[in-house]
Amino acid sequence: MDFSRFLAEDFDVKEWVNAAFRAGPKEAAAGPADGHAATLVMKLQLFIQEVNHAVEETSLQALQNMPKVLRDVEALKQEASFLKEQMILVKEDIKKFEEDTSQSMQVLVEIDQVKSRMQLAAESLQEADKWSTLSADIDETFKTQDVAVISAKLTAMQSSLAMLVDTPDYSEKCVHLEALKNRLEALASPQIVAAFTSQSVDQSRVFVKVFMEIDRMPQLLAYYYKCHKVQLLAAWQELCQNDLPVDQQLAGLYDALLGAWHTQIQWATQVFKNPHEVVTVLLIQTLEGLSPSVPLCLRSAVQRAGPELELAKLLELYAATVHFAKGLEVALLAHSHEPNLVKVTELVDAVYGPYTPYQLKYGDMEAQNLLIQLSAMPLERGEVMDCVQELGRSVHRLFGLAAAAVDRCVTFTNGLATCGLLAALKSLFAKYVSDFTSVLQSIRKKCKLDDIPADSLFQEDWTAFQNCIRIIATCGELLKQCGDFEQQLASRVLSTAGKYLSDSYSPRSLAGLQDSILTDKKASAKNPWQEHNYLQRDNPAEYAGLLETLYTLKEKGSGSHHLLSASRAALTRLNQQAHQLAFDSVFLRIKQQLLLIPKMESWSTAGIGETLADDLPTFSLTPLEYISNIGQYIMSLPLNLEPFVTQEDSALELALHAGKLPFPPEQDYLVNVMDALGLQPSRALQNVGTLLKTKPEDYRQASRGLPRRLTSAVAAMRGLEY
Repeated sequence: MDFSRFLAEDFDVKEWVNAAFRAGPKEAAAGPADGHAATLVMKLQLFIQEVNHAVEETSLQALQNMPKVLRDVEALKQEASFLKEQMILVKEDIKKFEEDTSQSMQVLVEIDQVKSRMQLAAESLQEADKWSTLSADIDETFKTQDVAVISAKLTAMQSSLAMLVDTPDYSEKCVHLEALKNRLEALASPQIVAAFTSQSVDQSRVFVKVFMEIDRMPQLLAYYYKCHKVQLLAAWQELCQNDLPVDQQLAGLYDALLGAWHTQIQWATQVFKNPHEVVTVLLIQTLEGLSPSVPLCLRSAVQRAGPELELAKLLELYAATVHFAKGLEVALLAHSHEPNLVKVTELVDAVYGPYTPYQLKYGDMEAQNLLIQLSAMPLERGEVMDCVQELGRSVHRLFGLAAAAVDRCVTFTNGLATCGLLAALKSLFAKYVSDFTSVLQSIRKKCKLDDIPADSLFQEDWTAFQNCIRIIATCGELLKQCGDFEQQLASRVLSTAGKYLSDSYSPRSLAGLQDSILTDKKASAKNPWQEHNYLQRDNPAEYAGLLETLYTLKEKGSGSHHLLSASRAALTRLNQQAHQLAFDSVFLRIKQQLLLIPKMESWSTAGIGETLADDLPTFSLTPLEYISNIGQYIMSLPLNLEPFVTQEDSALELALHAGKLPFPPEQDYLVNVMDALGLQPSRALQNVGTLLKTKPEDYRQASRGLPRRLTSAVAAMRGLEY
């Protein structure tokens, strides 16, 4: 029997018993289960006895060993006490030795100080003598015109001069040494220029070593910059003299600069200790020394493009600059693991700096550009139907202009000019609403809604009303697309410019703005190419406004419409004007018939000063002509409304929600007129009257059993949530 299972942590009694019974019949002949159980019990009892015996033996051995352990512990305790006493004695001996020898040690220290001073004085005397010797021999050394030998002499004189700081004529010696360095530099300058021009590595290394020893590395680098800058400036002037377009001139310049970077970085790595910084400064000085300068070329290109194309021309030139900047960024990251971020930032400013004045006034330029493009899309046409169709087509073009403006803002300013973009969009929508309003006034005049001759022939003409409904649908499309565009604009602004907003920023808080600025500086320390922020440096007030806008968007979410609130309000007022135009077109014919009443013979027989209270005209049983005309006209209204109510038009529904067509306060008046005419109101007209008179809280209950299209249309007209 396997008793090791009793030691397992997951031992299960039931499982063990079942396993024992299953294994039983295989070991012996089949027998009763009771016998097998008895055998198992007996084996377990024997095993228990063995375990008890083993435990007793182990306990006895432990008890026998306890006195020995106690004796060992006591001995160890005595040895520890003895060691402690010895340590105390040693400490006392050390203290006594320090007291006895402290005076001797002080004397030794003073003797060492005197020795050091004597050695320093001796070295100073030697250096002074060395300076005199070197000064006397330097003229002969210069006659050899050996730069290395002369450099060694000047280096020795420089070391000697460092020991003569406290001498009375120290300043005169410094002036003399600088004059000698200038003499050496003048002697070596032709060779330096030749070495840098021919790209001679060995000779250049020699001059680097020499000028480092005499502390003249800035002067040597000036020769290097001058040699290679002259070549790049000459290439730029050649490009400018070829009468090429500015974009091709810039492309040629950028190709030359990028080629110079790759060529010079390979050569400078073999010569200078900090090659990436050296070549970076070369590019900075080249960009700053261009003649004509890049800002001047940009200004002339923009002026030649004219107001219509100046922004497009800027974007075209800026695209070439961005392409160059990305290539330079990749080259820097590939060859420099720890670049000089100060110099890289200066290079970024030199590359993008010419565009900063235009980026700062981007809002004004974009507004001018949008208004010019909008003026090229006149809404006014000769016929009313053509005007209505042109208004419908203008919606897509309007928001196409707005979307293109957003793209230009992101491309040209990386979202930093968001405030200027919003101002430009506001101007765009304001001009469009103004043009739209002018067209509505023109349609009103063409339909003669304000000047109706009373004696004109009565005829039903629903063309004006149908055109007005189409205009209302256009207003609904404007409102719908404005809401969608505003949400897309908020998301785009957050995704593009949201990186400038730090988590610790809070609006109208100087601390929050400072935290944001520090965050920007830390971010720019990582990659100046990706974090170029012209706005923070040149227009802090607008930058603070941008941060506040971003904070509001982040806190309230892009779904909260506030970026174009003024434009949405203007479009809502425009929708209201369209509703008023539709209302006036509907009641034009009714007004025409009502104007006939004062001219009727029955109302004109009374003399001046007489009253009609006692002699009102008697109405016949047969309706008069103007009453019949009004009744028939009103009965035609539902038929002309039906095509617009039954069709699925989300834009029209939105416009009706926002505009709410005016209805007569007494809906029973229409039914009374029809009764006077001897006509029975149709079921549909009765349903419309019921829905129009129902209280808002009872509308859902009253609409049960009625056609859903009708109830939805009336609810939309009344502005009810249904």
